[in-house]
Amino acid sequence: MTTWKIDAQQLHEQAAQLRAGDRVLLTGTIYTARDAAHKRIFAALENGGPLPFALAGASIYFAGPTPAHAGMAIGSCGPTTSSRMDPFTPRLMDLGLAATIGKGGRSQAVYDAIVRNKGVYLCSIGGAGALAAQCIQKCEVIAYEDLGCESVKRLWVSEFPLIVAADCQGNQLFQMGRAAYAQ
Repeated sequence: MTTWKIDAQQLHEQAAQLRAGDRVLLTGTIYTARDAAHKRIFAALENGGPLPFALAGASIYFAGPTPAHAGMAIGSCGPTTSSRMDPFTPRLMDLGLAATIGKGGRSQAVYDAIVRNKGVYLCSIGGAGALAAQCIQKCEVIAYEDLGCESVKRLWVSEFPLIVAADCQGNQLFQMGRAAYAQ
């Protein structure tokens, strides 16, 4: 396993080098979106409306951060279960999304979209949202403010620790782990 320091805006270009199990320290701009925000993004796609951010090369972190504590850019910011966004992810990747960040396994349709689009799925540690918040330098609500913690936010992260869970060669960390356990 390798540890990569990657600029978020270069993630799509570097995805081909990443392998399931590698560690990534991600720095740059990423976006948060959960279930309700994904529904609105899809409504905008269907109706030809504006999207809250450009999908090309972007990374979506499946998180609903809590309000910031004194001296912090954000409150707890842990990942939510990624499979809840599986109905949306293939189309977003087909439109240029580089990566998704969350926790847990994904559907075969998502894994196929990752390979087809040369993207990547990264996992953050569940239950460590307060620690993840320490890597977030700035947070700005950019869309759907009425959704509260589920609004779309632009985050500026610095060396945000992640693990490659699915790479664009078709390797899947969760499948690899089950196979190793079976032996």
